[in-house]
Amino acid sequence: MTVRPRPSSETTISLLGRGFVADPSGALWCPASRLVVVSDLHLEKGSALAARRMLLPPYDTAQTLAMLSAVIARYRPQTVISLGDSFHDRTGPGRMAEADVATLRGLQAGRDWIWVAGNHDPSLDGALPGLCCDSVSEGGIRFAHEPTSTPQGGEIAGHLHPCVRVTGRGGSVRRKAFVSCETRIVMPAFGAFTGGLDIRAPAIRSLFPQGMAVFALGQQRAYQVAA
Repeated sequence: MTVRPRPSSETTISLLGRGFVADPSGALWCPASRLVVVSDLHLEKGSALAARRMLLPPYDTAQTLAMLSAVIARYRPQTVISLGDSFHDRTGPGRMAEADVATLRGLQAGRDWIWVAGNHDPSLDGALPGLCCDSVSEGGIRFAHEPTSTPQGGEIAGHLHPCVRVTGRGGSVRRKAFVSCETRIVMPAFGAFTGGLDIRAPAIRSLFPQGMAVFALGQQRAYQVAA
């Protein structure tokens, strides 16, 4: 596996005075607490769709874990928080290939791992190593799957899979994106088979009545773009 080095010019999102690096993979890195945050991995989505006769290449879990492995190798975090919908459904852990299970356990070794419950995987308790919870708070910031209408303090959440269409001279491209303001960050979906919701959708815009900052994922870094 080739691990992409850390970009020479990192994009930082500030939340309650703390700096979070917006990684081009869709992960967040907090150097002050050695914390990596990812959201909406949707592992085993391919096998879930196959059961419904929607046949896709069954490699999404391996691909997503490879991307996560690169992030962990790049930052070497002490703690990883996965913000819900880590699996596409509640029986996903049982469908994982042995090689993927071994990869995941290797990533968890020697660090704290927190599984936040999502609407697709409301309970992973006992299915995999790590702490399972509905939400977790650290340093005045609440980490949860679904964003609240009015956060008390700071909030980092997923669930909505934000994306943005960026237009340039050569045309336009649709990219996953972080969306933020002074009190919250909504993260892009990390999983290989995950789609996106346009940032102009009411479900996203309603969370940012005072305006939003948008950071589109590029090949080498995240770029702030006009909302």
